[in-house]
Amino acid sequence: MTEITKKSISPVIERFILHWGDLGGRWGVNRSVAQIHALLLVSDRPLTAEDIAETLNLARSNVSNSLKDLLGWNLVRRKPILGDRRDHFEAEGDVWEMATKIVAMRKAREIDPTATVLRDCLIEAQRDPHVNPSTVRRLAELQELVDTLNGWYEQMSVVPKATVLPLIRMGSKAVELLAPLLKRKS
Repeated sequence: MTEITKKSISPVIERFILHWGDLGGRWGVNRSVAQIHALLLVSDRPLTAEDIAETLNLARSNVSNSLKDLLGWNLVRRKPILGDRRDHFEAEGDVWEMATKIVAMRKAREIDPTATVLRDCLIEAQRDPHVNPSTVRRLAELQELVDTLNGWYEQMSVVPKATVLPLIRMGSKAVELLAPLLKRKS
């Protein structure tokens, strides 16, 4: 990994940090939070809040609040350093684990509330004689899709990484292998 030292990051690492920050912004995550996460992802050693603030040219209070968010999401952790009383931080080292945590967080923040509202709207629409039957049908189809995807997520979230990765890498080959089984069910 590229060594991160105070105020010295290579242009490629800076580009990555800026992009990760933009990506975070598009996902509704504070840009600074995402940039700090990116810096910790590429750092070959744990960093102090002061190191982060100086490297990214951010206010120390911003760094502190951002680290609280990242700690709360379990995307970073404190790493004690012998002989140093300051807190040091490092990112989750396993990118699969990191991605799993991000997906779970986004599902809880976005998909679950949407599923609840959709379910409530569907119930109300089914009871309301003024709602067009085709609208009720579309809401029901959408509800079925959300429920199916949520069920799939729940099933897949407990499958070990060692099992899921080969399936993902197989891509469309998995569909080809399952085709005879799927034809029998229809």
